[in-house]
Amino acid sequence: MTSPAATPAAPARFKPEPTLGRRVLAVFLSSAAVAGLAGLVAVVAFFIGNGQSPQAFAQVSGHFALVAFIAWALLSVGNAAGATRAWFLTLIVGFTSACLAALVGTTVTATSIGIPFSGPLFLFVVGSLVSLNLIFIAAVVVGEMLLAPRVLNGILAYAPQRDPRRIALVRIPATNLDEGLLTHLDRRPVDHALADDQWDNYCAALVAEGWETVEVDAAPDLADSVFVEDAVVMFGDLAVIAHPGAESRRPETEAVERAVRNIPGITVATILAPGTLDGGDVLKVGSTVYVGASSRTNAEGIRQLRALLAPHGYEVVAVPLTKALHLKSAVTALPDGTVIGDPERVDVPSLFPRFLPVREPEGVAVVALSDESLLMSSAAPETAAMLSNLGYRVVTVDISEFEKLEGCVTCLSVRVR
Repeated sequence: MTSPAATPAAPARFKPEPTLGRRVLAVFLSSAAVAGLAGLVAVVAFFIGNGQSPQAFAQVSGHFALVAFIAWALLSVGNAAGATRAWFLTLIVGFTSACLAALVGTTVTATSIGIPFSGPLFLFVVGSLVSLNLIFIAAVVVGEMLLAPRVLNGILAYAPQRDPRRIALVRIPATNLDEGLLTHLDRRPVDHALADDQWDNYCAALVAEGWETVEVDAAPDLADSVFVEDAVVMFGDLAVIAHPGAESRRPETEAVERAVRNIPGITVATILAPGTLDGGDVLKVGSTVYVGASSRTNAEGIRQLRALLAPHGYEVVAVPLTKALHLKSAVTALPDGTVIGDPERVDVPSLFPRFLPVREPEGVAVVALSDESLLMSSAAPETAAMLSNLGYRVVTVDISEFEKLEGCVTCLSVRVR
């Protein structure tokens, strides 16, 4: 009934694709930057070349404003079609757009001052490509090759800075908490009133450490629902809704998914049958995701998780697990990436590059509250002292009633960072 362990200090962040509106804005602004700069360069060059005459400036400013506008429209079409993906495409689109804009703009300018359509007009318009409009054309080509890709990609990649997100999803214990599933422990009486007090204190500890707690809708008849993190695993902005291995726990995910979808910026994916996955089997260490192949998580669930995470830079490592309910019943991770755990409950400790054994069963579970602080059970004082000696500030809470049900500090909340 445990759930995802403490997230490493710098988890990889899922980055959603730019929206259609962002793409359109990027195309228009990149084209406008090129066309506007080229028009300004042409006006300034003509002004300087004609002895800085105010009359010369007035004569060409309107013309190049029109030519720049036409170039902006043509460049927008080209950039929307993907011209910025390769330098030779920007060269072709820039040169073609600039020449067409110069031809059309010069024709409009000439006819507006009374020059009739005729052979001389045609020669004048064509000749302007290597005279009046030459600098404009050159500026558009250079701008399209060098400036447009930078502006476009910069807008697509821009993400406004936001304050660190520190949300903890929690779920109040069910009225039938003592009926929770057991796999490796004998059933002992659960004190419901004490469990409620311990849950309140657990939430208070999170709040005291700067976390905003958000309650998932209560599920009075779902005995294991308090172990909320078995229902979803967070990977930055990506939430993977689990498909619990125990059929009685599958109704827990509906309300958890609703709560996750209410968090701005979250993208949701789902593990589907016949795959099974419990969040307690998923341990994140940087960009490596260890997944316990347990009685609750099967090969198909691991395969689906691997397929979901591969595009986002995560590597999924399957871990044989026969001696514990969940992977994080045996191991969790410190903020520096060191995996701590009980060697007696780990099938293959060598799978973890840095493994630190602990002697107390309750000491295997820690929640990384920050890079420097940890939350863990008060039932493991030796482990708490060891971690303090490693430079961590350790916050302890009494969760004895949940430990009777194979629960621990990691599974009582979902940390959304």
